[in-house]
Amino acid sequence: MSKTIRIAAALLIDPQGRTLLVRKRGTKAFMQPGGKIEAAESPVSALARELFEELGLVIDPQEARHLGQFSAPAANEPGFEVQAELFQVHTVMPVEPAAEIEEAVWVSARKPLSLELAPLTRDLILPLFRTLTKSPA
Repeated sequence: MSKTIRIAAALLIDPQGRTLLVRKRGTKAFMQPGGKIEAAESPVSALARELFEELGLVIDPQEARHLGQFSAPAANEPGFEVQAELFQVHTVMPVEPAAEIEEAVWVSARKPLSLELAPLTRDLILPLFRTLTKSPA
């Protein structure tokens, strides 16, 4: 039985229809921005807090669309499973990597990626992003 890490994650989409992937300092895998949900926190509140801490991004929680709960092996914690509450968030604001984020990249749904991806991003979220993205970016 693996241990579970509960997170809130953003399928953050820019005006060009790309989504943002981030890489934490000292790790190799890119993943959705977001982070752990604190004990008394709602998933969307955790998402808003994490996006602000990690990227300097201010979002309106009312405009975050819940896409569902997704689980996969954790990228950076062996033996753990990550359980993500995934929200679609559209932004026109620039993002600035902060806190533990070392690198942030905007990626297209249509172009193949050469990045190392977290299992949740690779197996579940990017395929979902591709189905949600109607226009070629």
